[in-house]
Amino acid sequence: MPSTMKGPGLFLAQFAGDVAPFNSLPSITKWAAGLGYKGVQIPTWDSRLFDLEKAASSKTYGDEVKGICADAGVEVTELSTHLQGQLVAVHPAYDAQFDGFAPAAVHNNPKARQKWAVEQMKFGAKASKNLGLKASVSFSGALAFPYLYPWPQRPAGLIEEAFAELGRRWKPILDVYDENGVDIGYEIHPGEDVFDGATFEMFLDAVGGHKRCNINYDPSHFLLQQLDYLEFIDIYHERIKAFHAKDAEFNPTGRQGVYSGYQSWTNRAGRFRSLGDGQVDFGGIFSKLTQYGYDSWAVLEWECCLKHPEDGAAEGAPFIQHHIIRVTEKAFDDFAGGATDKKALRAMMGI
Repeated sequence: MPSTMKGPGLFLAQFAGDVAPFNSLPSITKWAAGLGYKGVQIPTWDSRLFDLEKAASSKTYGDEVKGICADAGVEVTELSTHLQGQLVAVHPAYDAQFDGFAPAAVHNNPKARQKWAVEQMKFGAKASKNLGLKASVSFSGALAFPYLYPWPQRPAGLIEEAFAELGRRWKPILDVYDENGVDIGYEIHPGEDVFDGATFEMFLDAVGGHKRCNINYDPSHFLLQQLDYLEFIDIYHERIKAFHAKDAEFNPTGRQGVYSGYQSWTNRAGRFRSLGDGQVDFGGIFSKLTQYGYDSWAVLEWECCLKHPEDGAAEGAPFIQHHIIRVTEKAFDDFAGGATDKKALRAMMGI
């Protein structure tokens, strides 16, 4: 059944900083509310805003966080564990780059870093429950992504074993989320092993079709891959539990295409844009999500290679609000209808 979604929400990760109002949860939520946002998605790795371990062990702290948000005029949409989820599975080629996502104590120690990430993910499940949330958002991590392009020829079984291992790592985590009544919406994203519909299906198979293995729908990554992001909703709507409203554009030239030639973000054929400045058909997206009964949050994830973030945030709230469809309670042609008369219906058909 069609449903009216919640929003607008704002993912705080790209705005948190060391200067007020971006350096504490009370001040950043008041700033967001002042722009018209009704919800905030909290990055759980940013200690300026949130203490994940404390939230996992203390419902009192969870209530405090909800109270801070309520005082500002917003509520928590989801907790984000993107950085921790990334570290559940890291190919050695990315070890040096991804160490920065973890505490110094586990740098240069992939096994310790992974153990830390798994514990963090489990904290995310318990913290979400303590905040009264039903969904969270994260990344899958990657073991196979360096072998994305099939040259040199991949050894037989490489991808199958990568996804089997990904499943082995995530299944126990998903079980903890199930125990706490929380879904993980994986952001389907290049750089992760789960980067499109086909790879999501492979991952879902690897975790035994786990009911808590779901999707954080972000059309920007699909547009840059030239994937049909509207048909994606038709196929996977039952698994979509979160939604990042994020824009992008793809302008291929005679010099570069999908891979964008190692250029800077400004000079790429495919680049992220502020909401409303790109090519994503949000009218179509909001219509399809509404049609299929998506009733959770529409959350702005701002990333743009041109526009100032504060301008992007200010423009994002009214853009999302304008696109949210308030579901009708009556059919447009009700005026022409009448009461049901079974005898009359049968007479119309000559029976």
